[in-house]
Amino acid sequence: MKSQLQKINEFINNLGREEYSILEKISTTKTYKKGEVLLHQNETCRFTYSVEKGILRKFYLNDGKEITTEFLFEDDIAVSFDSYVLQKPSREFIQAITDSTVSQLDYHSFQEAKSLHSELVKLDLLITEYYAMWLENRLLEFHTLNATQRYLHLLSNQPEIIQQIPLSYIASYLGISLETLSRIRAKI
Repeated sequence: MKSQLQKINEFINNLGREEYSILEKISTTKTYKKGEVLLHQNETCRFTYSVEKGILRKFYLNDGKEITTEFLFEDDIAVSFDSYVLQKPSREFIQAITDSTVSQLDYHSFQEAKSLHSELVKLDLLITEYYAMWLENRLLEFHTLNATQRYLHLLSNQPEIIQQIPLSYIASYLGISLETLSRIRAKI
């Protein structure tokens, strides 16, 4: 997955001066405090968020219970995909777990820029491919690894996760109870 992010970054760095300038004009840098919500459920996702610093999470409510679906770290891209693409209300939230800085790319401005510059269409495709690959990997892990294996995989890919993310979010992300996570951690 990191190789696809590197591919996206290299593509952006190799854009022509005009396309790069347009991206800079339609992007804004914004900071969020720990706990702040970037996107609320039932709001339309109008931005893609590139995480420059900090950790975000995506979650939804199911019978009043928060279900974490994604953790997003530096260089990751956060978006409520169907809300963004279809410009319809989001089913999920995007929240800062830590103080975070993101680069926000405006949907409408990006659509307009893509209509004028084919290189930006290619960038959009690279971002979409990245999200599709991430989603495929997440589904595969969820269906082929047991809870302990999913926890160990998460730790091996993001070891700093334990210090910065509440265990209740991690348990939810892994699809297990907090008690089960505690038992897994006690065995390791």
